[in-house]
Amino acid sequence: MKSELRDPQKEYYAQNYDKQPQTYPGIQSQMHPQPDSDAQNYEGRGLLKGRRALITGGDSGIGRSVAIHFAKEGADVAIQYLPAEEQDARDVEKIIKAIGTKVFLLSADFRQEQEPETVVQRAAEKLGGLDILVLNAAIQQHVNNIDDLSMQQVKDTFQVNIISMYAAVKKALAFLPKGSSIITSTSLEAFNPTPILLDYAATKAAIVSFTTNLAKALADRGIRVNGVAPGPVWTPLQVCGGQPQSAITSFGSEVPLKRAGQPDELAPTYVFLASNLASYTTGQIYGVTGGTPINS
Repeated sequence: MKSELRDPQKEYYAQNYDKQPQTYPGIQSQMHPQPDSDAQNYEGRGLLKGRRALITGGDSGIGRSVAIHFAKEGADVAIQYLPAEEQDARDVEKIIKAIGTKVFLLSADFRQEQEPETVVQRAAEKLGGLDILVLNAAIQQHVNNIDDLSMQQVKDTFQVNIISMYAAVKKALAFLPKGSSIITSTSLEAFNPTPILLDYAATKAAIVSFTTNLAKALADRGIRVNGVAPGPVWTPLQVCGGQPQSAITSFGSEVPLKRAGQPDELAPTYVFLASNLASYTTGQIYGVTGGTPINS
């Protein structure tokens, strides 16, 4: 039998990237090279058959890959996206329809306080229920100096990255039965913060605490809560202000594997955490970082 071992340093794109500035929120279809986020080499095994999942920030990057992986595992999905990202959202919709499961697109801006609750309500109505909640939507905008960090940016980043999670979970609890799974997206920045991401890193650290504490709070209800902490991953978040353009060319080269990760390398962790395979896993943060350790 032929071995399928693959060199992790060469499995995905490992060259320098071109500078490619975009305005926020960034469109994946305009990136070059395109992130690997369509699960083209992934074979589902029915791990999520009959499940109903809401993925926030599901139009591109990690959320996009998670949505497609979930669909390949048999789940129906609802995807929240910003209005400016509709082109990417439609691309995901087309892919998932071809897989054969249901997909619903929900346009919403989580900077607006009531939107998370509205999205959860609409997702539950469209899907006929809800048993997986992936809280992945985020703002990441670098600022070189704290003197230039506006309080409006701080408020927006906290509103989208962490406050919306509280609102979404509170609303979702009316729908989530025993056996449900909540998965958050935190970051390596929670453990090893970068000075140019003062607001973003702080929210990601808050998500770690929120996740581990919420797992304790919901254990008696039979709902598992876990988080995924990505390292540098090639997504639209990076080219639309998440990183300085001067850092794009060598993006990801600082980790032990010497390259940026791709969304398709993250999504299987979300599949595991959403599935019954993770029935004894709750309150955990899974680092997928290219070799940089997370400290918990």
